[in-house]
Amino acid sequence: MFKRAFDAIGNAYEYAKEKVHNVIDNATGKVVAVGTGLAVTTGQAFAAVPADVTTAMTDAKTDALAVAALALIIVISIAAFKYMKRAT
Repeated sequence: MFKRAFDAIGNAYEYAKEKVHNVIDNATGKVVAVGTGLAVTTGQAFAAVPADVTTAMTDAKTDALAVAALALIIVISIAAFKYMKRAT
Protein backbone atom coordinates (compact mmCIF):
# COMPACT_ATOMS: atom_id res chain seq x y z
CA MET A 1 0.00 0.00 0.00
CA PHE A 2 2.73 2.46 0.96
CA LYS A 3 5.18 1.16 -1.64
CA ARG A 4 3.77 3.42 -4.36
CA ALA A 5 4.02 6.45 -2.09
CA PHE A 6 7.63 5.66 -1.17
CA ASP A 7 8.45 5.03 -4.83
CA ALA A 8 6.96 8.41 -5.75
CA ILE A 9 9.01 10.12 -3.05
CA GLY A 10 12.16 8.37 -4.28
CA ASN A 11 11.41 9.35 -7.87
CA ALA A 12 10.86 12.99 -6.88
CA TYR A 13 14.15 12.98 -4.98
CA GLU A 14 16.05 11.53 -7.94
CA TYR A 15 14.43 14.06 -10.31
CA ALA A 16 15.38 16.99 -8.07
CA LYS A 17 18.91 15.64 -7.64
CA GLU A 18 19.32 15.31 -11.41
CA LYS A 19 18.08 18.86 -11.98
CA VAL A 20 20.52 20.25 -9.39
CA HIS A 21 23.38 18.37 -11.02
CA ASN A 22 22.35 19.71 -14.44
CA VAL A 23 22.42 23.30 -13.15
CA ILE A 24 25.79 22.84 -11.46
CA ASP A 25 27.26 21.17 -14.57
CA ASN A 26 26.96 24.26 -16.75
CA ALA A 27 29.19 27.32 -16.31
CA THR A 28 26.44 29.58 -14.96
CA GLY A 29 25.50 26.97 -12.41
CA LYS A 30 29.07 26.83 -11.15
CA VAL A 31 29.14 30.59 -10.68
CA VAL A 32 25.80 30.47 -8.86
CA ALA A 33 26.95 27.55 -6.69
CA VAL A 34 30.16 29.35 -5.72
CA GLY A 35 28.30 32.60 -5.06
CA THR A 36 25.72 30.82 -2.93
CA GLY A 37 28.45 29.03 -1.00
CA LEU A 38 30.23 32.30 -0.31
CA ALA A 39 27.01 33.98 0.76
CA VAL A 40 26.22 31.17 3.17
CA THR A 41 29.70 31.02 4.69
CA THR A 42 30.19 34.74 5.26
CA GLY A 43 29.18 35.89 8.71
CA GLN A 44 26.41 38.36 9.33
CA ALA A 45 26.75 41.30 11.70
CA PHE A 46 23.85 41.80 14.08
CA ALA A 47 23.21 45.07 15.85
CA ALA A 48 22.35 45.06 19.53
CA VAL A 49 18.59 45.07 20.03
CA PRO A 50 16.55 45.49 23.19
CA ALA A 51 15.72 42.33 25.16
CA ASP A 52 11.97 42.71 24.64
CA VAL A 53 12.49 42.72 20.86
CA THR A 54 14.53 39.54 21.09
CA THR A 55 11.82 37.94 23.25
CA ALA A 56 9.10 39.02 20.83
CA MET A 57 11.05 37.58 17.89
CA THR A 58 11.55 34.29 19.73
CA ASP A 59 7.84 34.10 20.54
CA ALA A 60 6.96 34.85 16.92
CA LYS A 61 9.33 32.13 15.76
CA THR A 62 7.69 29.62 18.10
CA ASP A 63 4.22 30.60 16.88
CA ALA A 64 5.31 30.43 13.22
CA LEU A 65 6.80 26.97 13.72
CA ALA A 66 3.57 25.77 15.33
CA VAL A 67 1.49 27.11 12.44
CA ALA A 68 3.87 25.61 9.88
CA ALA A 69 3.76 22.22 11.61
CA LEU A 70 -0.04 22.32 11.64
CA ALA A 71 -0.13 23.24 7.96
CA LEU A 72 2.26 20.40 7.12
CA ILE A 73 0.13 17.90 9.06
CA ILE A 74 -2.99 19.11 7.24
CA VAL A 75 -1.34 18.80 3.82
CA ILE A 76 -0.04 15.30 4.60
CA SER A 77 -3.46 14.26 5.91
CA ILE A 78 -5.18 15.49 2.76
CA ALA A 79 -2.64 13.72 0.55
CA ALA A 80 -3.01 10.48 2.53
CA PHE A 81 -6.80 10.68 2.35
CA LYS A 82 -6.70 11.24 -1.42
CA TYR A 83 -4.24 8.37 -1.82
CA MET A 84 -6.41 5.99 0.23
CA LYS A 85 -9.55 7.08 -1.60
CA ARG A 86 -7.90 6.47 -4.97
CA ALA A 87 -6.65 3.04 -3.84
CA THR A 88 -10.17 1.74 -3.21
